[in-house]
Amino acid sequence: MRYELTDLKVFLAVAQEGHLSRGARRCHLAPSSASLRLKGLEEAVGTALFVRHARGVTLTQAGNVMLEHARRCIAQLEQMHADLQPFSKGLAGHITLFANNNAISSFLPDDLAQFFTAYPAVRITMEERLSLDIVSAVAAGRADVGVVAFEEEHIGLAFLPYRDDQLVLLAPLQSALGSRRSVRFADCLDQPFISLQSGAALHTYLMNHAAALGARLDVRVQVSGYRAIARLVASGAGVGVVPRSAMGRGDHGKLACLAIEEPWAQRRLKVCFKEGIEQINPFVPQLVSILRKQK
Repeated sequence: MRYELTDLKVFLAVAQEGHLSRGARRCHLAPSSASLRLKGLEEAVGTALFVRHARGVTLTQAGNVMLEHARRCIAQLEQMHADLQPFSKGLAGHITLFANNNAISSFLPDDLAQFFTAYPAVRITMEERLSLDIVSAVAAGRADVGVVAFEEEHIGLAFLPYRDDQLVLLAPLQSALGSRRSVRFADCLDQPFISLQSGAALHTYLMNHAAALGARLDVRVQVSGYRAIARLVASGAGVGVVPRSAMGRGDHGKLACLAIEEPWAQRRLKVCFKEGIEQINPFVPQLVSILRKQK
């Protein structure tokens, strides 16, 4: 398939305008030039993308499929240019950091602020992932640094202690669990849960532990963050599991906080990176050093 990036941009412009001339004008092309590009694009993909009318054009079924892919392609290219732009302005370095939800929500914001104070010309791309996926990404070189709750060693990776935390169960004060100090995970599975959204590391983690017990979480509502979980639990909507570090100062007077009597509820977060990474990215040791100092 031979077509150019300009062909995709012309296609998008014409599709959005619903008119060849207006789309061509957006791309600073003559209508005839735009028409030739669209014809070449259709020949390259092997199907018609537009139905031509006297008053304009409409997308065919294939055109609608093409539209979604073209949008993603252009957006990805724009993001690439946005990521590269700092380098043209004297960016000193870039680090890709993968971390679990616990670290991102509780510890990393303040710790990264310390790093940026010391190294203002460095940029960090941070993504939330499951701990097992983070280890795989660091080992494969897709991430420079990972923050994980992972007990097993991995050949070629270094693991250093970062922070200790604990998963706790939040329950309404007036509920049957409200007067307890601790609970087994199996004993609260009959309760409606307030959970993070599907795909969040903690949501997947809890679903897997429930499945291991032959049960399933009764998820009443899914929210985007720990603060929303705490507020809904305090209102009596259900129970929720959050890291203890995510609790606010005023939460203890509004809801009950129960220790979960399971070994996996203890969260020993570690920083992991590939051995010898300093030869590829000299800023990784500086980041690791600052994260470790904040313990």
